[in-house]
Formats: sequence, C-alpha cells, structure tokens
Amino acid sequence: MVAEGPTTDRAADARADRGLTALLTCAMAFSMVQLFLLGALGPRLVGELGISPTVLGLTTTIGFGTAAVLSPIGGRIVDRVGPRRSLVALLLVSAAALALIGAAPGAGLLLAAVALGGVPQALANPATNKAILAAVPAAARGAVTGVKQSGVQLGAFAAGLPLTALAAGLGWRGAVWTAAGAALLAGLWALRALPADPPPLSGAESRASFAPRGAVAWLAVFSLFLGCGIASVNTYLALFGATELGMGATAAGALVAVLGVTGIAGRVGWSRAALPGRAEWLPGRLACGAVGAAALLPAASAASPLVWVGAVAVGLFAVPANAVTMVLVMQRAAPGRAGQDSALAAAGFFAGFAVGPPLFGRLAESGRYGAGWLLVAAEFAAAGAVAFVWAVRDRRARSGQAR
Repeated sequence: MVAEGPTTDRAADARADRGLTALLTCAMAFSMVQLFLLGALGPRLVGELGISPTVLGLTTTIGFGTAAVLSPIGGRIVDRVGPRRSLVALLLVSAAALALIGAAPGAGLLLAAVALGGVPQALANPATNKAILAAVPAAARGAVTGVKQSGVQLGAFAAGLPLTALAAGLGWRGAVWTAAGAALLAGLWALRALPADPPPLSGAESRASFAPRGAVAWLAVFSLFLGCGIASVNTYLALFGATELGMGATAAGALVAVLGVTGIAGRVGWSRAALPGRAEWLPGRLACGAVGAAALLPAASAASPLVWVGAVAVGLFAVPANAVTMVLVMQRAAPGRAGQDSALAAAGFFAGFAVGPPLFGRLAESGRYGAGWLLVAAEFAAAGAVAFVWAVRDRRARSGQAR
C-alpha cells in the first residue's frame, strides 16, 4: 500500500484551487450577463418590445448606475460578512433579475429588472477578490484574478453565441429564462462548495471610509473613462452590425461573442503579466491599444470585415485593462480593506458604464455611428492619460521612499 504524502496533498490543493477559480469565474459571468444579453438581443428587443436605441442604452445606464451607487456599500458588506455569503447572494439575485427581464412586457419592468441586476455587479469584484486574498497564494493571485475576471467575457460569449442562437429557436424570453435557471444552480453550487465565512468583522477593521484614496482614487478615475468606452461597444456593437452593416441578428450577436472570447484571452494573459513594478504601466499601454481598436470600427462602414478586427482588438486591449486594475488593487489594498478598495475602483468602472451608452445612444439614434466610435476612442485616450500620469507619480513617490 502506497503511503499518501505531499504529492497527494498538492494534487488535492490543485483541485481545490481549480474549483475555486471556476466558481469565481462563474460568479463574475452571472454578475453582468443580463447586460450582455440586452446588447446581444438588442435587435430583437427593439423590434418586439418597441423600445428605441436610446432606451436600450438606458438599460445599461440604470444597471451600472445602480452598481456604482451600491458598490461602496457592497464592498463594506463583503468585508464584514465574508465572500461565501456575498457570492451566494450575488448568484441568487442575478437569477431573480434575469427571470424578471424574461417576463418584462415593456420598458418599465425591463428597466426595474436591470436596476436589480446592479446588486450582483456591486458585490462581484469585492467578493471574488476577497476570496482570492483569503485562499490563493500571492504568487498565483495575478493568474487567478485574470481567469476570474475573464468570467465577464465568458458571460459576453454566452450572450453573444449560445444564448442568441437559443433565442432563435425558443424566443428571446426563453433564452433569458434559461440563463436565470443556470444562475440559480450556480448559487446552490456556491452554497455547497465554499467554506464557511469567518465571524463578521467589528471595530476599526469594519469601519472603512467610502472615499477612495491613493492609488485607488487614480484607478477609479481611469476605470470611469475605460468603462464609458467598453460599455458603448458592448451595448451598440451588435446593433451597429445589424443596422449599418446589414448583418443578420445572429451574426450581429456573434460580434459580442467574439468580443467575449478575445476578452477572456486578453484578461488571462495581461493579468499574468501584471507583476509588481510592471503592472503600474499596463493600464496606460492597454488604453493606447484600445484607442486604435476603437478607430477601426468607423472604418467598417466602408470595409465591413474591419468590424470583426475591431471587436477582436477591443477584446485584447480595452477589456483586459479592468482585470489589471483589480490586480493592482489587490497588490495595494490595506489590511481589512480589500473588499472596500475593490468596490471603490469598480464603482468608477460602473459609473463609466452608466454614462457612456446614453452619450453613444444619442449619436446612434441619428445614424452617426462613426462619431460614436470616435467618442469611444477619445474616452479610451482619456483613460490612458490618467493611467500614465498616475504611473509617473507612483514611480516618483516610491523612488522618494526608497531614498
């Protein structure tokens, strides 16, 4: 009989790490899948519910506006109650929001359901980051963070391809209800798989300030501009393909799937590269790449294949920047503030998601998609400027401390 030893222990640890990473990735996917679904199903919603492109953009504004307002509170809650309770709540509320979207007879209930979907968005980053800090060795945190952040793009892929294809057979409501059922099952998985939370925090550790400070404040502003651009692409790329490029509804939805697949690769790859000393410069460099990606989209009106190239480039440069931001937050978080700092940085991102689509929607409604994509490029450029200014200031501050 062979004695079990360190090798068996390492194998068990590896399985546990993979299980945790898969669960966190799933939670990130469900936290935002409702908004990707609204973007991918946009052509059907505009036709069947009689909503305008501006109202379609308003769904994103309400969802992310709610998330931005609730994020500081959500971060504090996660720090107090722990990641298990927070992740179970996230998945159950996601299921409820998706079920209501599927039942919506018009714009009113649709917007209310999207507002409810802001709750899991507010919990997602602080809860998953807190779980990583508690259970993952420091050397592996960048890789695990990249994979779990890619869950957002996994949600985009699911919305853009399998669920859009399902909508062609079952109708868009059937596709949304299928997603609601999957979110409910994921909540039960989290309840069974995650270890119990420690006792709730009390005292000074639980009384974190709502105000972002230091690196978190800079990253929140960077995330604001980044979110403006990414949200506009997520919300209007499929509609642009259908109305301006003559693509069918399924093919237009596949653009969101391409964005999702490349976003997964980008988030995993760039998060692995976000090592201390190098990570500080990555947000600015990725934002520069995103400017070029956005510039490809207006050119697609003259050469339609460029829309696919633009979607790939946005996925490889713009989308990973948010994952790198989360790696930086975990590297810089003060003890007891990981949830709160994650939430404050995420609040800037969500605020950008709330602001960007309405601005783009006004241009889209008048048929000025080219101007809209140039606005997106300008938003990415502003994000890059903020990131580079912070990186320079941070290097000077650290050099001064070293002396």
